[in-house]
Amino acid sequence: MNDERDPKQFSGATQATRAVHGGESRSRAHHALAQPIVQTATYTFDDTADLVRYMEGHGGQGREEYGRYGNPTVRALEEKVASLEGTADALAFASGMAAVTTSILALTKAGSHVVLFSDCYRRTRQFVTGFLDRFGVRATLVPPADLDALEAALTKDTRLVVSEAPTNPYQTVLDLDRLSAICKARRIKTMIDATFATPINLRPAEHGIDLVVHSATKYLGGHNDVLGGVVAGPEGLVSMVRDARHVLGGVLDPHAAYLIHRGVKTLAVRVAQQNRTALALAQALEGHPRIRRVWYPGLASHPSHEIAKKLMRGFGGVVTFAVKGDLASVGRVVDAMKIPRIAPSLGGVESLVEQPALMSFFELSSEERLALGMSDDLVRYAVGLEDTDELVADVLAALEVAAREVDRGA
Repeated sequence: MNDERDPKQFSGATQATRAVHGGESRSRAHHALAQPIVQTATYTFDDTADLVRYMEGHGGQGREEYGRYGNPTVRALEEKVASLEGTADALAFASGMAAVTTSILALTKAGSHVVLFSDCYRRTRQFVTGFLDRFGVRATLVPPADLDALEAALTKDTRLVVSEAPTNPYQTVLDLDRLSAICKARRIKTMIDATFATPINLRPAEHGIDLVVHSATKYLGGHNDVLGGVVAGPEGLVSMVRDARHVLGGVLDPHAAYLIHRGVKTLAVRVAQQNRTALALAQALEGHPRIRRVWYPGLASHPSHEIAKKLMRGFGGVVTFAVKGDLASVGRVVDAMKIPRIAPSLGGVESLVEQPALMSFFELSSEERLALGMSDDLVRYAVGLEDTDELVADVLAALEVAAREVDRGA
């Protein structure tokens, strides 16, 4: 049996089959079915002739020399993600932010200009608008999903446009086809953080996006037990990012790679369930007398609904909603929920809930938070794999419990 991974293997398969088999060799060391963990920091050579052959092949021949440059377990994860994203290559990192920052550094230099949509993850914004400035890279923020503003912001020095799809926490879905067309006409690279979508719901490369980033900590890993990140794209661009990773050192540990690789095996079934539950929760909350507004791209009321229908196969596992009342009354609702845990993440088997005003913007005043688009009444709910009906009933019951406490003057 041929041991080499065939990049065309499962090319016509569904995402569910790719999640299990994509990018994998049909045979492994010691006939193992599961991906072995190659727990080593360095690799040996048989003799000097073996070393010379390796060097003459520029580090090829399916082997590595040192752990910072590669690892078979990590490479197995990278090839599986590339299969899921439909890209030529992928590269894994120690965290999602390591993937984002290394990719941006690889594609920019002093004098470059980067455009970032203002609703991107706050740490990405912080890196682009703060850290990059130290190295002579300018940045412009444009309003969420405003492609006219994006086009007006582009300059002769613009090298990269960065966004998310969907965004956090308002679930805005950008028109990726138009974004790609605008940028390709000017030879500007695009990078989309598709963590919320996962490759099950959206494959940005199909719409002309150059690099796709994931926080593998979330849906890819799927169990809230491992940190990781990945970037996928064409071979040339990923090679540039790989060279930067060699220098910056944000490599993924092989045991973490194994956990994420194992998590991806069940990605399709997990995301399908989370899509169903999140839609049911969003529908139950919309129009509820104690809810001011719901943001979920699967709802017709969402500003991105039509674009989401065009681009996405499912609408994701996160529901954001605003509870009528102040910060304290919203906290009563969160505290009354029995199923989810209060925590700042998403994509795992456990449902998680948070108030963005407390979790991510605690140090700011209400006015400062509102200026950033984060009102005190917001709740972000990341559904897990609990029973859909029980989860929805729990949230609705929490709204009633909190309302009774307010009526009693608690």
